[in-house]
Amino acid sequence: MLHIESAFVSISAVPTLKANLMIRTHDDHSLPADVIAELREAKDTLEHHGLADRLTELVGTPITASMKMLPSVAEDTIHAAIDKSLAAAMDVALRTLGHDTKEGKPKLLTHKLLAGISGAAGGAFGMTTVAIELPVSTVLILRSIADIARSQGEDLTDVRTRLACLEVFAIDGGQSDVDDKTEVGYFAVRAAMSKQVADASKYVLKFGVADTAAPPLVKLMGMIAKRFGVVVSEKIAAQAIPVIGAVGGALINSYFIDHYQDLARAHFTIRRFEREYGESEIQAAYLRL
Repeated sequence: MLHIESAFVSISAVPTLKANLMIRTHDDHSLPADVIAELREAKDTLEHHGLADRLTELVGTPITASMKMLPSVAEDTIHAAIDKSLAAAMDVALRTLGHDTKEGKPKLLTHKLLAGISGAAGGAFGMTTVAIELPVSTVLILRSIADIARSQGEDLTDVRTRLACLEVFAIDGGQSDVDDKTEVGYFAVRAAMSKQVADASKYVLKFGVADTAAPPLVKLMGMIAKRFGVVVSEKIAAQAIPVIGAVGGALINSYFIDHYQDLARAHFTIRRFEREYGESEIQAAYLRL
């Protein structure tokens, strides 16, 4: 819990009261009030905003119930689609994102509309299109994540930044009805992945991106796939409901990309604060909120 111990405001500082008000943390470091507010909003997104609840409201039935309706063969299909999707995302992240250095507002709506069109096929034709639709949606989401990263001051020419974009797929905001054991806090996820991200970065810097099937990259993708797979399963279960159709499928995919755009915004907001105030300072403040 954070406590306001003191705030000193001069007359000349009145117009910028919000920026100058400082919140004192227990370790006697200070963060501006607006930073604390953004950090609190980011934590709420990263820890409490899961996709399952939104999809449950949309389809009118718990997603866990929808998942039980999937045919037994669906699990293999979903896993294959996830592997294909993350392989495509890894390829795009390492080969092309670093060349896209244009500045400007993120094209979030464009990506969302394209993902909606892709999702319409999933809603209309169900499981038969998963292997095609999911990789398309995943790459669109990745490009949207990269746009958000750039808008938060990230350097996409840095391979570590591009891998941080992929990290977003491992973040699962909120409680999952599928498997409570998959629920791990945001910083715990980052800590668990830190070695794999570091190893993958070193490999790419040393050997380039000729072989995206190299062990360090495959190991990183395996970690991401475990958590991304939970959210993908929820999405596919919702799209597989017979009454959903093309319109519902498009809406579900819009929710899907919304989910990751929100997570990316929170993730890269925290990384920006870490660059400005230090990693330990921001993590300590986050954990106290």
